[in-house]
Amino acid sequence: MQDLSKTKKRPNRLKNTPNPKWLVLLSFIGLILLTWQCASIQQPQGGPKDSIPPKILKESPPNLTRNFDAEKIVIEFDEYIKLSNPFKEVSISPDVQQPINPRVRRKTIEVALPDSLEENTTYTINFGKAIGDFNEGNPILNYSYVFSTGDIIDSLVISGNVINALTKQPEKEITVMLIPTRQDSIFGKRKASIFTLTDTAGNFRLQNLREDAYRIYALKEENNDRVYNAPDELIGFLNDSIVVNKDTTGLRLEVSKGIPRDFRLLDRKIEPNGKVLFAFNKPLQEPTITILHPPQLDENKVIEYTPNQDSASVWLSNLDFDSLKVQLADGGTVLDSITMRRGRNDKYDRDFIITDNLTGNKVTRIRHIQFTAGSPVQSIDRSKIVLTEDSIPKTNFQLAKDTLVPRRYILRYNWRPKRNYQLTLEEGAFQGFFSDKNKSVSKSFTMDEAENFGDIVLKVTVPDTIHQYLVQLINEKMDFVHHSVPIQKSASIPFRQYPGGKYTLRIVYDENNNEKWDPGDVYNRKQPERVWYLGKTFIIRANWEQEENITIPE
Repeated sequence: MQDLSKTKKRPNRLKNTPNPKWLVLLSFIGLILLTWQCASIQQPQGGPKDSIPPKILKESPPNLTRNFDAEKIVIEFDEYIKLSNPFKEVSISPDVQQPINPRVRRKTIEVALPDSLEENTTYTINFGKAIGDFNEGNPILNYSYVFSTGDIIDSLVISGNVINALTKQPEKEITVMLIPTRQDSIFGKRKASIFTLTDTAGNFRLQNLREDAYRIYALKEENNDRVYNAPDELIGFLNDSIVVNKDTTGLRLEVSKGIPRDFRLLDRKIEPNGKVLFAFNKPLQEPTITILHPPQLDENKVIEYTPNQDSASVWLSNLDFDSLKVQLADGGTVLDSITMRRGRNDKYDRDFIITDNLTGNKVTRIRHIQFTAGSPVQSIDRSKIVLTEDSIPKTNFQLAKDTLVPRRYILRYNWRPKRNYQLTLEEGAFQGFFSDKNKSVSKSFTMDEAENFGDIVLKVTVPDTIHQYLVQLINEKMDFVHHSVPIQKSASIPFRQYPGGKYTLRIVYDENNNEKWDPGDVYNRKQPERVWYLGKTFIIRANWEQEENITIPE
């Protein structure tokens, strides 16, 4: 047996004292590594927001596969993704018995397919706006995956443009839907399965279509269900169906807010001053409002309808009621009956306030004084309206009721510069229907000497004398009508004393002579009234009169 005590031991190098040079070298290397780690490139904070949608790297099986027999589709992207509203945005056309259910796996989407696919059929999976990047949600618009269970992929195409019927401007992100005539479902619960979205220029393209007869719609959706729910949604359509047996291009759809088919009361309330307000979902032709209970309030009530007759205000002779039962009718046909109950702590205090437009205490040669009453005016005592010019009373002013705005009155006077004016409405100058009268109020003002108003005379030539046309002076942005004049024959139309600036002209082909532009009616297949724009702006210059020759196209 070996004597272990006499065995030679190997030196333990870990316990030996290291060489100082190695220590210096190791310390230097560690410092470099630490510095490199601290200076490594990190993801920048802030900066511009990501606005680029994900990119497709691979589709398996490949898009446009024929004789398709896979059980699922896998689509790979260059970044993490998410699906938004997949049950509304994602659809397959033609429909299948079992709905498809796409699932996200990090940077991929997997779509399991049902066993009930028909033979020799081209299928299109439309993803709408569902696919977006995980952080910002930037969507891939109009992406579709197409495959065929047969030897042929349907390849017919429909393309066109969507514009606003009134402004004639392109409409982006409008859903354009193609529905076979045998299953026209724009009004029903079954959503359209063939659809696409317009781009920023209003253009659309529907492809991989089979030969068939279709109806086409453009819809600006409120709830993304591809069903026309309410007139709040802009809608455009073609009156007739289209037979797709070849590529079809150049279609134009004009969208507008339609008029509801059925009446509905949108709002009803009693204001603190006792005024009862009603808002309708559509204009009425011959509206009537009857107070059924208490019946004595019906006799002396005062009703004011808006010019479009889509809402009404009702003033009552007595405000000491617990509840109101009101009946709404149009042309003698009862539309609705409602009961409005007074709250336990509700207090109604009738007021009669007169407001004016003297902002900045200035008037101009065309911007005269306007009085607006808070409730209908029964009479005016002109002697209690006191106007002074440099403390001298003036009685040669004009006071007339505005023909366009209810409860508004206009005071006109030959205002002069460098004069100090004071206007006093004494108590009782305006009186209402229920013994109401205004409180005394005074205003001081001067004339705005900035002469920035000009005239323009439009010499308009009409294409015929059978139809009526509305000549509308509008602002450069085409979103405000300064004045609208109906004509049926060629005429010179003066627009006097308009503020200097840029204007343009719009012509409405007023087919029903109601002196307003009418939107489309999808239920009755009636297109919006035609609109034509001059196509250029003109400048009204201060203290200047000019003429423009306008020829309305046929």
